[in-house]
Amino acid sequence: MTARHEHIADQLRRAIDREEYTVGSRLPSEAELAAQYGVSRGTIRQAVSALTAEGLIGSRQGARRVVLATRRSQSFAELRSFAQWAHAMGREATGQVVAQDYRPATEEDAVRLQLRAGTPVLHILRVRGLDGEPVLLERTVYADWISPAVEAIEPDCPSVTQRLYDETGLVFAYGEHVIDAVAAGARDAALLGIRRTSPLLRVRRVTTTREGRPVEWSDDRYRSDAVSFSVHNSTANNALARNTAG
Repeated sequence: MTARHEHIADQLRRAIDREEYTVGSRLPSEAELAAQYGVSRGTIRQAVSALTAEGLIGSRQGARRVVLATRRSQSFAELRSFAQWAHAMGREATGQVVAQDYRPATEEDAVRLQLRAGTPVLHILRVRGLDGEPVLLERTVYADWISPAVEAIEPDCPSVTQRLYDETGLVFAYGEHVIDAVAAGARDAALLGIRRTSPLLRVRRVTTTREGRPVEWSDDRYRSDAVSFSVHNSTANNALARNTAG
């Protein structure tokens, strides 16, 4: 049976997702929430603590809690696959391979994946969706040592990350991301069902194992009306770097 504070935390998550409490706004006080849900203030504190730990709200002694993010946002404080992020929102992730082939590693592939140029690497173009609606194109290059395991996965697998973990024990542990904006070309527009030149949020990333061995590098392009990203930082801990375009 779900504990009362867990049920209340879930209700608050849903309210934030519905934007009943928008990012930047304050939650009702502990007393107001306790009266609303018919529980003690201690139960409310437990529920609010869960949301604070998830990064959805901020907490400062003596002040009302402020909404920092919704579960629609992908925070780079954690490394999640697209399917894991979708599941956290209560959405269904879908995926479909559009193209897949081996090619000799280019100089860029070799640098990013720490391989010799010319090494056969697996290129995959995949359309990802939320509840069946296309929102993301993934152009991924897999290192030669993991390519056979990826190639064996069915084209409509919703989570390659989870499948690789289940079948090989591989953990995607670290990611480096470069974020910018690009205009949709003809092929991207057709695959995503949008107009050509529509803005896309591009995330170029290299993902490695716990030991730092590169697994993949990818050029991911999101529909700008479907996904946003958030980075939580402070003067004590700031992993965000601002760079010139390139």
